[in-house]
Amino acid sequence: MREGPQHFIGLMSGTSLDGVDGVLARFTGAATEVRGHCHLPFPDALRDALQALCSPGEDEIRRAGRAGNQLAALYADAVARLLAAGGLSRQNVRAIGCHGQTVRHHPEEGFTVQIGNAARLAELTGIAVVADFRSRDIAAGGQGAPLVPAFHAATFGHPSEPRVVVNLGGIANLSVLSAGQPVIGFDTGPGNGLMDLWIHRTKGDRFDDRGAWAAGALPDAGLLQSLLAEPYFARPAPKSTGRELFNLAWLLARVDTTRDPQTVQATLLELTARTVCDALQTACPQAARVIVCGGGARNEALLSRLAALLAPRTVETSALHGIDVDQAEACAFAWLARCALDGAPGNLPTVTGAAGPRILGAIYPA
Repeated sequence: MREGPQHFIGLMSGTSLDGVDGVLARFTGAATEVRGHCHLPFPDALRDALQALCSPGEDEIRRAGRAGNQLAALYADAVARLLAAGGLSRQNVRAIGCHGQTVRHHPEEGFTVQIGNAARLAELTGIAVVADFRSRDIAAGGQGAPLVPAFHAATFGHPSEPRVVVNLGGIANLSVLSAGQPVIGFDTGPGNGLMDLWIHRTKGDRFDDRGAWAAGALPDAGLLQSLLAEPYFARPAPKSTGRELFNLAWLLARVDTTRDPQTVQATLLELTARTVCDALQTACPQAARVIVCGGGARNEALLSRLAALLAPRTVETSALHGIDVDQAEACAFAWLARCALDGAPGNLPTVTGAAGPRILGAIYPA
């Protein structure tokens, strides 16, 4: 890695489909400083278009192209806001790391698709863009995800204390950081995704604010056991998942719609908490500290349930370690862009199952 301060922008839009998170990050050696953050919600039409692209449909290629162009414009808006807030010009930023929007992820078939038109984003911003981070890892036999554990290890690791970082996005993943041991990481299953789908179907809300609706009911034990029977949960790592599996069709196939909707929401919250905790107990039972990031860290009911299930471990948010919960993933892709430009591997074969370390990302010069 180059020494001396360098600015990068990271852009992330995840499976929750709530919008774009952008960060302006300054890297100095191994240190990360967030200089700015913005969140731009997806317009309803774009959110609906992206959700539709997650399933087979008519004229997919054209619809994906149009949505990718719209995303590039939204990403460029985020970049402009970050530069203005940070008082920087585009010449001050070495590159943009843009994850893009995943619409298909099938590592078992050797491919993954993230849209966002990185070439157009480079043209709109005048800044080099690094994108398509997952494909090289998949080409090397890996899952292509999760990619954030390498950043978690660099940012949240401790020389003697075993830690686990839990990222609660639409899908939940964890990073096991044990001193002197290879980093382990994988998707545990649903994070906020199923809860968001259910509350939107039943109440029209986009998400359960602070988990208040789920907290007003008790989980249904029988339904929970039915959901936990999903074979994905028992699969060994490395593994990754997404809307290809955990979607509304998956949920409706298992939930009797005559059930009390609030009880279903409480059960889905318990499903997320239980699957995260079961995975942690298997992967790192000696963990002393659990650091939570992602939008789900703002779900107070979920965080409280995780703390209860994981006691006596310390459960805290990434904000206590200098990175706000909404900034961690975007920071990771700024960091991965830095790795790509410095010619440094960005994947961890112990996480993804790839044949070896690989430099990740396609570079679109300014």
